[in-house]
Amino acid sequence: MRRGWFLRLLLIVLLVLAFVFPISTKAQQGSDQVPPPEAAPRAGSNGEAERDLILPEPLDNQNEPEDRLVILPEIKREGERFYLSSFKLPEKLTFAGQPVPLDNWQVRERIEYEFYQFLEDQGESIILAKRTGRCFPTAEKQLAEAGLPDDLKYMLLVESKCIAAAYSKAKASGPWQFMPSTGRRYRLKSDSVRDERRNLEMSTEAAVKYLKYLKDFRENDWFLAMASYNAGEERVRKLLKDQKITDYWKMHGPRETMRYVPRIIAAKEIYSQPEKYLGLSKKDLYTPLETETITVNVKESQRTLTSIAEEFGTYFLELKMLNPEFKKDVLPHGTYQIRVPRQTCPSRCFKQDKTP
Repeated sequence: MRRGWFLRLLLIVLLVLAFVFPISTKAQQGSDQVPPPEAAPRAGSNGEAERDLILPEPLDNQNEPEDRLVILPEIKREGERFYLSSFKLPEKLTFAGQPVPLDNWQVRERIEYEFYQFLEDQGESIILAKRTGRCFPTAEKQLAEAGLPDDLKYMLLVESKCIAAAYSKAKASGPWQFMPSTGRRYRLKSDSVRDERRNLEMSTEAAVKYLKYLKDFRENDWFLAMASYNAGEERVRKLLKDQKITDYWKMHGPRETMRYVPRIIAAKEIYSQPEKYLGLSKKDLYTPLETETITVNVKESQRTLTSIAEEFGTYFLELKMLNPEFKKDVLPHGTYQIRVPRQTCPSRCFKQDKTP
């Protein structure tokens, strides 16, 4: 009886060992692997298993799955970071041969304001600098021939941003922004077909005459002459008389006129040295297009600029940009001087009408 009980007990022990042995082996084999985070429960305060929200860092020698989110490393930017304050207005400035009184606190602040306004919009300042390559040569030549200071060309940047077809709400037009009355005074014609204030050569000739007059009117003071160009000579004369002063830098006037001269001086400082302030060299500036002036006789009632452009080897947009004085897309009966890209013979050569 005891022997039978012992055999039954032994059988039970063997069955238990048979089940326990493979389970222990699997546990031992799995101990060499890192279990996934979601398979690692921990006991919560309420006795229920919670997931561990802190994911372990992957091992260096562990193969990452292909669909793992790739995180790009942070880009380290090399080199110095430039701030506007890294540019300084010089201690001394001159304009048109006259010293600028930067030792006066309010003068320095007004010019510095315009100086940093130009630099703040770097994109526009770069384009302005590039445009000087196209619009300055004409002004430089005509100013020199008239014996006027070369610095006056920087007025073009403040007046119109060197855009020949510029037009203001006050009805000023062209690169030098002549008002209709001043344009007529200097024989710049404006009618339904043409506005000669938009012609760079013609308007520069008129600006030279006007500036010479203002210089004489203001006893060779270019600061007052430029202020008068902006606000009108009579208005400036009255302001000076009422305030009992003779110095532009002490004058209280319209906000636009108060900013006008400092802005031109700041423009000279920056755009005379584009390599220093904008990282541009002379070769980066736009080059003037080689053009020639042809005579066109419109014998019919009118002719489109498109047909004229086609005849002379160009296209409508380019013809309009080279001749901004033409207001419409057609020319009525008459004779016109038109600027077109220079032709080269025999590959590109045309016959033009003779000037009557």
